[in-house]
Amino acid sequence: MCSPHDALSTRINVLFEALPYINKFHGATIVIKYGGHAMVDPELKESVIRDILLMETVGMNPVVVHGGGPDITRMLERVGKKSEFVEGLRVTDAETMELTEMVLAGKLNGELVSRVNKAGGRAVGLSGKDGNLIIAQQIGASMGPDSPKSKIGFVGEITQINSEILDVLDEHQFIPVISPIGVDEEGNSYNINADTAAAEIAAALKATKLILLTDVAGVLRAPKDPSTLVNSIRCDEVEALIADKTLTGGMIPKVRACVSAMDRGVGKTHIIDGRVPHALLHEIFSDSGIGTQITKD
Repeated sequence: MCSPHDALSTRINVLFEALPYINKFHGATIVIKYGGHAMVDPELKESVIRDILLMETVGMNPVVVHGGGPDITRMLERVGKKSEFVEGLRVTDAETMELTEMVLAGKLNGELVSRVNKAGGRAVGLSGKDGNLIIAQQIGASMGPDSPKSKIGFVGEITQINSEILDVLDEHQFIPVISPIGVDEEGNSYNINADTAAAEIAAALKATKLILLTDVAGVLRAPKDPSTLVNSIRCDEVEALIADKTLTGGMIPKVRACVSAMDRGVGKTHIIDGRVPHALLHEIFSDSGIGTQITKD
């Protein structure tokens, strides 16, 4: 049985382990893609919020980009619309886009901002339309009208990030919470993949870290076997890992988004299991970390 003295010693050792990382990342911008089960489970929601607030308290600048696919699906079902997908992208007509924006920029963004503020933080909710933060065009538009992706409607690819509004919030020590809605020059709204949006924002900010919260332990050599976790991947290894099927399905765009961000100045990227309580703190403040890191070297 652990004595009070042993418990105190353990806590002190944890603090000593964290101290070099607190010093190293003081003033650093950390972009977090928040999604998956951590947005659904009440205890995990609380865990993520507390992690973000601790990061801000010790001098980091967290920027949160959230997803919301399951909530969009539920909203569409409530109004009798069936979700259809082309190459993994949701077919999004004008009505679906309106409902998507209602869910992402309204319900989910507002709920997350309220939770951060209730816990003692100072969060500001944004969509990519605010301050023209995320400029987008219809995905596949550059591929011509015969591309399958050109038939999916208001799903966007990012053409520009205007980060001035994030700089202002950083200057005044607010935590930005961003829903991945883009806008084009005509004012049309587009649904943007949250991993892609987080990576593009991280690149625009030259963030020290980009962290993607997922529903898996990280990159696994054998699907569903956490013991085969790949702890670290170099950018120049990614295409070979795709070729040998180590990277498959939805993990491919996540890893490629990480590589793209690093190619444009992001220091390091991580794909971690958001189902683990305090996953963010484990990754940032411990020697071992969790999940898979993607690095240049």
